[in-house]
Amino acid sequence: MKTFKKLAVIAMSAVFLFTGCGGDVITTNSNRVNALSEEDAKAELASLLKKIPVNEVSDPVMDIYSEETSEADALADIDTFPMVLEGKGDIDIEIAAPSELSGNAPDDWLIAVAQKFNKAEYEIDGESVSVSIRKISSGEVVTYVKADAYHPDMYIPSNYALGLMLEASGVSITKIEDRIAGNTAGILLKDDIYETVKEKYGEINVANILTAANNGDVTFAYTNPYTSATGLNILTAMLASFDEKDPLSATASQALLDYQKKAPPVAYTTGVLRNSAKKGIINAMVMEEQAYINTPELKDYHYTPAGIRHDHPVYVFDWTGSQKQKAAEMFVKFCKSEPAQKLATEKGFNLHDDYVSDDPGLTGTQYISAQQLWKENKNGGKPIVAVFVADVSGSMDGEPLNSLKDSLVKSSIYIGQEHYIGLVSYSSDVTVNLPIAQFDAAQQAYFSGEVKGLYANGGTATYDACLVAMNMIEEKLKEIPDAKPMIFLLTDGEQNEGYSLNRVTGIIGGLQIPVYTIAYNYGNVEDLEKISGINEAAAINADSDDIVNQLRNLFNVNM
Repeated sequence: MKTFKKLAVIAMSAVFLFTGCGGDVITTNSNRVNALSEEDAKAELASLLKKIPVNEVSDPVMDIYSEETSEADALADIDTFPMVLEGKGDIDIEIAAPSELSGNAPDDWLIAVAQKFNKAEYEIDGESVSVSIRKISSGEVVTYVKADAYHPDMYIPSNYALGLMLEASGVSITKIEDRIAGNTAGILLKDDIYETVKEKYGEINVANILTAANNGDVTFAYTNPYTSATGLNILTAMLASFDEKDPLSATASQALLDYQKKAPPVAYTTGVLRNSAKKGIINAMVMEEQAYINTPELKDYHYTPAGIRHDHPVYVFDWTGSQKQKAAEMFVKFCKSEPAQKLATEKGFNLHDDYVSDDPGLTGTQYISAQQLWKENKNGGKPIVAVFVADVSGSMDGEPLNSLKDSLVKSSIYIGQEHYIGLVSYSSDVTVNLPIAQFDAAQQAYFSGEVKGLYANGGTATYDACLVAMNMIEEKLKEIPDAKPMIFLLTDGEQNEGYSLNRVTGIIGGLQIPVYTIAYNYGNVEDLEKISGINEAAAINADSDDIVNQLRNLFNVNM
């Protein structure tokens, strides 16, 4: 039987009241909070911990019987990615398309064209033809198709690197069109530094931006190269700038490692980049041109194309079949028509047609290797010290908690063994289920066992649990001072017991521990966005179906 023991919390000698300590003012989603100094934050943490009931699992359960989770098992159902258009034809082809083609206006060009195509009532051998569209990022299609978990009839990635990666993974794929909507990816520089950087470093390109970043003249950020075609594009351009002859060489790898040591964290999404730019945290970033054109808040940025073009090539698969391939070719011809291309231009595509790809010359296998090289170096060679804080209050009973447990166990395969992981659960009280330790096979088995044993009951002392997690991390950092601290808070509701958010924000700011929040079916996420915004972490609001994908991508970015 699992047993518990009370944790004694050793208070520091000096005690400071939260409301009485000075410090910097930081902005989180337009909310201003007082950030304590590091010294004062540690003292305040020790003071508050004295009033928190804390239990510790003395004999954590090791999950030794579960089968190893495959990549396919770790993926959520493909239906977590929405069908934004459903065709009704006798021959209907499903298209996997990225958000710049399948989102809300003005990112809805493909939807608008497909609606017109479906209304035209084309036929093949007397059977009606239509198209359906699933909104899914270019990188996610590669992940799902490689794992044999998704079989679209047509694939329209942002650029051709993704097609090369699928081909290199053994997927039988055929390109039937090089371009249906012209676009580029590139670098955005704040207007007030664009001329300064150009004068000091010359041409605006990836190599010179990296030099400027290393010299402290710009703060440059990019997106997750596992899901973002733009992130992958610029990553490989970075590697090529480090070593033009061999972008995957030891020289390029070391240069990436050195750069990542002082670079901002890779952004979870483009939205995170925009928010960071709005707050003045970064002044240089990556983005597709069409997105830039349609983002008014970035009007004070200057855009320069970089890397390979994003012309949205079109692919079909061996499973597509001859009849559906004919339908696909018919739809491509429709997309290439003058009215469709005119609409594409109106929606921000087909600009910079004179730009020629700066191609690093990588094969599909090498693009996959570039992703792995990035994953190994993205933290600048520093391990992560992280605590997962799981809400097990009464409102989590049933589907929310089952989803939390399933998603944590499945997505934990994406956490590298070089990192240090602990687990805390909370309801009215706080329980340390698993002290922080290196995430080797044994710790992963303990983690899985403890997660699977969680059950729901009681109130919601969210910020008490966060304080306990911060204390665990601070103690571990004494052993591993160069590690990067993180907290992952998983919850479905508002705090209703223990310390309030306002009581702990100064401590979080002072200790500079990013708190990544994952909300389960939770409508009011303002508090979670606030706590994540203190140290520029991601705040994710997802339903139970797609949380495993959200965690997978979050771990790819951070772990």
